[in-house]
Amino acid sequence: MEHKALHQPFELYVSDMECWHERPLVYHFFEIVQILEGDGMREVNRNRFPYHKGSIFLFTPLDCRGFDIAHPTRFCSIRFSEVFLAQFKNAQDRERISQWLKQLEHIFSHHNRFQELLIKRPGDCQMISALMSNMVQEYEEKQSYHEENLQHFVTLILNILARNVTDSTGSTATGIESEPLINRMLVHIRQHINNPEKLRVGHLAASFNLSANYVGEYFRKFTGESLQHYITQYKIKLVQQRLAYSTLTVSQIADELGFTDESHLSRQFKKHSGVSPVEYRKNAGRRN
Repeated sequence: MEHKALHQPFELYVSDMECWHERPLVYHFFEIVQILEGDGMREVNRNRFPYHKGSIFLFTPLDCRGFDIAHPTRFCSIRFSEVFLAQFKNAQDRERISQWLKQLEHIFSHHNRFQELLIKRPGDCQMISALMSNMVQEYEEKQSYHEENLQHFVTLILNILARNVTDSTGSTATGIESEPLINRMLVHIRQHINNPEKLRVGHLAASFNLSANYVGEYFRKFTGESLQHYITQYKIKLVQQRLAYSTLTVSQIADELGFTDESHLSRQFKKHSGVSPVEYRKNAGRRN
């Protein structure tokens, strides 16, 4: 599976497409997409879903997405990393950003059903459209304080989306069960990333009515990577967030995210990030 990274903390663009030339890619950043014109199908983690004018979608890091366009499509894409929201200047800002990132995690994880986000309040739809239109203008003109303004625009949009996600979490059991199995499995992994017992093959097999011997094959078939690799990458991503934007000790982070102990976290982190947690935190401090 081909991967794509965000080379700066924030990108915004309006694009017109008649066809999607790339294979579905795994993007390592958050993304909000609003369809301005057109319709077709989205491919998300090997599942296909329709889209139409006005659709709004949320994507998390490690989701694989692409488009199969039926009619010429115009869309607005807001892509950002945690760094964009976390340009703090003091300890108070650091704590505020730490809490915001946890809320962001909650929003994206709980909506992570790869369906259109239904905005129920007409006023919210109008506000989102107006905010995104203003963001495009601010991003293109790049006047004084445009970065700070864009940051505020993003947080405003996410606050509006958050209340709609919260309103929709009372879905019926039937609605949840009708979701594709791989989507429910990914939601389960993200919600229980701090509980190794609930991430074991045996538990996943029992929870999703699969043979224990087939769980790994099924996961790779629909995501393009192994179950263990996905879990590890997602967990390391959360460790990086905690190191950069919180005052938690390495031991506290290890306890929160279900590592055996601090040394276990440090070994895993250095293996996948190339530096120790202490070095990573020090470098993150320099960047901010």
